[in-house]
Amino acid sequence: MKQRSFSAAIKYMVAVLFIGGSIGLLISLVSSVFVASVNWLVQSRSEMSDKLLLFSDTELSLVPLISLVLAAVMLAIVRRLFLIDRWHGPADSIYAAHRTDNELNVRAGIGSTLAAFISLCGGAPVGQYGPLVHFGAVIGSCLSEFFGSRRVTADVFIGCGVAAAIAAGFHAPIAGVVFAHEAVLRHFSFRAITPIAVASITSAWFSSKMFGGQPIFQIDVVLPELLSLVPILLGSGLFFGLIAIIFMHLLFASGKLAARTKLTPLALGLVAAVICGVVAIFVPEVMGLGVETVNKILDDEYLVGFLLVLLVFKLLVTTLSIGFGLYGGIFSPALFIGAAAGGFIAKVIALVGLASAPQLLAVAGMAAVASAVVGAPIAVVLIVLEFTMSYEFAVAAMLSVVVATLLSSLLYGHSFFDEQLSRRGIDLAQGRGNLELMNQSIADVVSDEYVILSKNFLVKSAIKAMAKAGVSEGYCLGKDNDFIGKCSLQHLLLVHQDDNLITHLMDEPVTLNHDASIMQAIEIASEFVGEAIPVINRANNELTGVVSEADIFQAYLST
Repeated sequence: MKQRSFSAAIKYMVAVLFIGGSIGLLISLVSSVFVASVNWLVQSRSEMSDKLLLFSDTELSLVPLISLVLAAVMLAIVRRLFLIDRWHGPADSIYAAHRTDNELNVRAGIGSTLAAFISLCGGAPVGQYGPLVHFGAVIGSCLSEFFGSRRVTADVFIGCGVAAAIAAGFHAPIAGVVFAHEAVLRHFSFRAITPIAVASITSAWFSSKMFGGQPIFQIDVVLPELLSLVPILLGSGLFFGLIAIIFMHLLFASGKLAARTKLTPLALGLVAAVICGVVAIFVPEVMGLGVETVNKILDDEYLVGFLLVLLVFKLLVTTLSIGFGLYGGIFSPALFIGAAAGGFIAKVIALVGLASAPQLLAVAGMAAVASAVVGAPIAVVLIVLEFTMSYEFAVAAMLSVVVATLLSSLLYGHSFFDEQLSRRGIDLAQGRGNLELMNQSIADVVSDEYVILSKNFLVKSAIKAMAKAGVSEGYCLGKDNDFIGKCSLQHLLLVHQDDNLITHLMDEPVTLNHDASIMQAIEIASEFVGEAIPVINRANNELTGVVSEADIFQAYLST
């Protein structure tokens, strides 16, 4: 590593502290206002519930249904105002951190955050942390362009925004630092960790000072001997892993179902709003963030049957909402689902006569399901440590987390966000170099220096043209430059010179689509033997140029 002078080191340190602190303060303010506003509006809506009852002699309220329908209409307006074809979230933040340009769509990011705010205020069963994480990444990306700092790279700005959002949301600065590295950047370095740590700590401090620092979930219980619970925690990890896999499968299945209906975004949102609104009338506990319900699970207030109801209905309404366009995060629902699953398995174990700790299994379930879904097991365990302030709880949670994440990775994949990117043709497992090759078009290296041969040529005319140009391959084209075929000088020299050229073209020559990436070209060229590969526009069969293996290799070396 190149050493700096003392003055350069001081300037770098000042820049790092300023950037980290600025991002931490800004994201903390926005996140805290976001959360406080959602809580206030939800509380206001809750106070109205007894004024619009389904039946006068019951507690069944129509307010959840009405608020969700209004939210669906407002989301359609936001989609149109911000020209958003799909909602953006943490998957886009992760992808941006691995791209060379590191840019995020600011308009889509702000619009998606506003959409999540509307969904949450309407009572949709979605989360708030995913949208806040993405908003933090968007702000980091914007500030990177604004400062234009060469000392701190754009991906570190994004990491600062992500860490600050997690720290403000959970009052967990250590978890924020680890989450940014583990889930987003996917690497640790001295260059990145200092500004990210400053942003995370500043965010948590400012949020605590200005808005209070009470943990979201309250746990007050004396743990039994941990050693005796190790088999139960490990075994329950398998159950939590399966629940996480089911959750992720249902999220994508809901999206596929929505696409298959061919309905407009407004119609899809209204369908989800009506269904969830009806569910909310009878099982209101599964709607919204569900913090109060999770705290009751942690206090062991529910029976086994109702815990199963909470688990099943939360899975269904959350996946329906997100799939049909009531946008929000998946982290909070994963915590809720994990808590319900943990509480349920604890009750089942108790029913068969075995000793269990309901609160401990509920916390372990929260951590295990959430870590498998978001792909950040270490960060989630640290969140447990920071909001419980209990080493025993963190160790217990880790036992279930490692089993659940291992099972999920083997049967499903790294995380829900990675699967989102994979379905868009983006494989983060290939590394940043390969991602850059995937983003670079073959059009950047295509050459227009090739021999054009008429389909009316005789073999001897084609040989003469290729010999004059000093090449061993030629391309037979029609009158509109449409690709007919490719021929080899070596083959033509072995056939009758007065034959028609078109009868001696190669059978199924290797070609590339004009919008192929360098990565795709490398894969195709790995089995290619010849001088160059024709690049063709499949829409009209036009030859746009040729590319040699040397051109592809040079593009690879330049990444």
